[in-house]
Amino acid sequence: MPHLTPHLLRTALGTLVVAAALGVVGCTSADRDTADPTADATASPTGDTTGTPAPTGDAAPRPFGAITPDTIRSAPNTLVFDGGLAVEPNSLAARAAERLTARGDDDAARAAELIAERPVALWLGDGHDDAALVDEITDYLVAAEIQDATPVFVTYAIPDRDCGNYSAGGLAADDYPAWNQLVADTLRGHRAVVIVEPDSLGMLTRCPDLADERIPLIRESVAAFADAGVPAYLDGGNSNWVPAREMAERLEQAGIDRARGFYTNVASFYPVDDERAYAERVSELTDDSRYVIDVSRNGQGWRGTWCNPEGAGLGQDPHVTGGSKGLDAFLWVKTPGISDGTCNGGPPAGEWWASFAEGLVERRSDY
Repeated sequence: MPHLTPHLLRTALGTLVVAAALGVVGCTSADRDTADPTADATASPTGDTTGTPAPTGDAAPRPFGAITPDTIRSAPNTLVFDGGLAVEPNSLAARAAERLTARGDDDAARAAELIAERPVALWLGDGHDDAALVDEITDYLVAAEIQDATPVFVTYAIPDRDCGNYSAGGLAADDYPAWNQLVADTLRGHRAVVIVEPDSLGMLTRCPDLADERIPLIRESVAAFADAGVPAYLDGGNSNWVPAREMAERLEQAGIDRARGFYTNVASFYPVDDERAYAERVSELTDDSRYVIDVSRNGQGWRGTWCNPEGAGLGQDPHVTGGSKGLDAFLWVKTPGISDGTCNGGPPAGEWWASFAEGLVERRSDY
C-alpha cells in the first residue's frame, strides 16, 4: 500500500474535510496555530500494525462501537488501536517542515518531516474555546478515518498542571469537568485513545496539596471517557520517579478500574527495559491493567536531566505491539522536536526547536 505523507494527507483533507465535518459537528474549520503553546499541541511507522493504510474513500469518521464501557479493559490491543496508529497531517512538526523548507533550511526541514511522518499524539490544552476544541478533535478524527487508523489524543488542561514548572497552566477546577466531557462527547462513537493528563499523578509527590482536588477530577474524567467507550490511559510516572506500589495506589484512587490502563515515560528518556519492568509491577498491583510506553525520545536513554538534555535521540518508531504481558503499544506521546522549556538553551515550552529536532534524528535508535 502507498505511504501517505503528511503533505498528501493535507491535500486529501483539503477536499474532504468540509463534507466530513458536516457529518460530525457541522461545517467548521480549526485554526491549529492558536494552540496552547505550553502544551504538546501536535500530532503525528515501523511496527506491527502502524503502517499508514491507503485512504478508504469515506472521509467522515465512521461510528465505532466495538469498544464499550464493559470491554475497555479486556479488549485486545489490536481492537483498542484498530487499524494501527494514525498520523496527524497538520502537526506542529509538519508545519515546521513547511516553514523550514520555505526558508531553505533543508537539513532542519528533513528532520521535521521525518518526525511528522510518524504517529505522534495530539495534545489538547486550554487554549481554545469550545468550538475550536471540537474542530481540532474532529479534523484529526477525519484524517485518521482517511488512514483507517486510530488517533491518539492527550488531555492537558487539569488545574495547576506541571506544578508551576515550564508548562504551568490549566483550567479552573469548576471548568475542567465540562471541558473534559466535551472531549469525551466529541470522541464518542469513533476510534480514539486518550492519554489523560501527563504528570498529573506523578507530580503529586511534589505538590501533595493538589491531591484532594485533582484525584476526583481525574476519576470524573475517566468515567466520562469510559461511558463514551473511549479507552483511556492514566499517568503512571516512570521507572525512576514514584515507587510502583505508591503509584498503583494513586491509580486506584484515580479510577483506573474504569480506564484501559496507564502510561509511563511520557516526555522522559528512560530505556524500554527499565520502563517495562516498572510497568509490569504497576500492572500486577492494579488488577493487570494494560499500559503504553512513550518512546519518543529515549533512543539514547537517560541523559542526566528531563529538560532538553544534550545527546538525546529518537526512540523506536511508535507501533502497536503483539500484546505480550500488559504492553499495548509503544507511542510517541511527547512531540520530538519541541522544547521542554527555557533550559539548556531551549525556547519556551511547546515551541519547535529545529536544532534539537535535528539532534534527535541524528541520534535516533536503530531498533
